[in-house]
Amino acid sequence: MNLFEKIFNYQIISRLEDSGTFMITSHERSWLKTMLQHPAAEEAFTTATLGKLQQLLEPENMMDITEAFVEKARSTERQVYHAYLRPLRRAIMNQQGICISYQVKGGRTKLDELGFPYKLEYSMVKKEWYLLWYHQRRKTLMSTRLHKILAVAEEALSDLEVAQYGAAIHAALEQHKASTYIQVLREYNRELSRILYAFSCFEKEVDYDAEQHLYTIQVTFAKNETDYMLSKLRFLGKRVRIVGDPALQQRMHETTVKALDRYADNG
Repeated sequence: MNLFEKIFNYQIISRLEDSGTFMITSHERSWLKTMLQHPAAEEAFTTATLGKLQQLLEPENMMDITEAFVEKARSTERQVYHAYLRPLRRAIMNQQGICISYQVKGGRTKLDELGFPYKLEYSMVKKEWYLLWYHQRRKTLMSTRLHKILAVAEEALSDLEVAQYGAAIHAALEQHKASTYIQVLREYNRELSRILYAFSCFEKEVDYDAEQHLYTIQVTFAKNETDYMLSKLRFLGKRVRIVGDPALQQRMHETTVKALDRYADNG
């Protein structure tokens, strides 16, 4: 493909994105048709939406995964869809409050607490959905597992209340954020895409020093995710190093020493 073709294709794709149109391949359509056979699809989509998707995908072939995967053993499957996902997502989109009843540690129950929903998050480690929401009475940011929620209903909020709760959430998130600079060693510049993929779950910005041929990545993460951040750095090994953050460098040193101690020769 020559330069002019690349520019032309880029312009087309940009215009499609601006109009809200997404291009998908036949492979992706086959994958979607196959995934819609999962029992959770009937709960995840409304009947009308599911029917429309199935109608649009009718000409496509199902993806044959019988030979691609061999399942030998697995843990008990948890449903990836939860009944409260749709009403909570609707409340978040409409910027409405919620009246929520939920369980806390020790089996205690909190009934009819007023809050403002902010975000739905899925933990790939625990295979669970979480609701991040602002507790109006306690004036704090909460994280609640969806399977701990007993009941939830929308509550109307004024524009002023929405703005106040949004500002409070933003301030709480900023307070719990941390950032550091990760430098890519020059000899591993060609592996930049792999390194960025390792930090794909974090906010990041990349800066390139043309004179020294150095890539520096500013990674922003929640303070309670520091250990996870360190695990990503250990995974990348000698490809990267922490710069300008003595506290995180010390944590990295401590965790690395502990990891190496497990392999020490005790004989």
